[in-house]
Amino acid sequence: MKSGGDTWFFVTVNYAFGRALEKDTSDIVKAAGGKVIDSVRTPLNTSDFSSVLLGAQHSNAKIIGLANAGADAVNSIKQAAEFHIIGGGQRLAAMLLTAAEVNGLGLEVAQGLVLTESYCWDLNDRAREFGEKYYKRTGRMPNIVQAGAYSATLQYLKAVKAAGTKDADAVAKKLKELPVNDAYAANGHVQANGRMVSDLYLFQVKKPEESKRDWDYCKLLPTVPGETAYPTAAESRCPLTK
Repeated sequence: MKSGGDTWFFVTVNYAFGRALEKDTSDIVKAAGGKVIDSVRTPLNTSDFSSVLLGAQHSNAKIIGLANAGADAVNSIKQAAEFHIIGGGQRLAAMLLTAAEVNGLGLEVAQGLVLTESYCWDLNDRAREFGEKYYKRTGRMPNIVQAGAYSATLQYLKAVKAAGTKDADAVAKKLKELPVNDAYAANGHVQANGRMVSDLYLFQVKKPEESKRDWDYCKLLPTVPGETAYPTAAESRCPLTK
């Protein structure tokens, strides 16, 4: 929105996840003065997005929001490249995509794609150190899911140590008190409702000629502070906040 992407067309997978993703994003777009031109809902595991993408292309929306994930996201991105949608001036915004999918797609197809993550192996020195260790063992750089799982496990063990017990209530209390500072996140914390909050990063996938090595895929755009990116515990209406 801040870079001019104020008109949106959504390609939404038609079940609760996709519909919620579209609604939450639409609310933010409208609150910021933008406009949702249209949306099309597709069945889970759709193989042919051609008619949907042509409709998105002809809508002249500046942003085509992909409210899907997994194979649906990969297929829609591949087919968008075939129609030269990004080359035509529109932008693809992937709501849920990781470095693993970008690696599978390749930069020739994924270049110009915009995505949001809370982790990238090349974000800072601490993230790079963890990424290189992971790469040495697996031959791949970690994505947000793998780094997040490592961070969550490590934070749990820190909470057990701080609590001096494995009692669930005592550990949960410590989890909400301890800051999260590791390779995955800096200045993160766990809200009263159990949600872990940290900064989010908007990335754009590099062009092939911009990449300097394998897994060098993303360049950093704006950073969104965690307190802005996530709803507060009170807004979640979780009974744990009472």
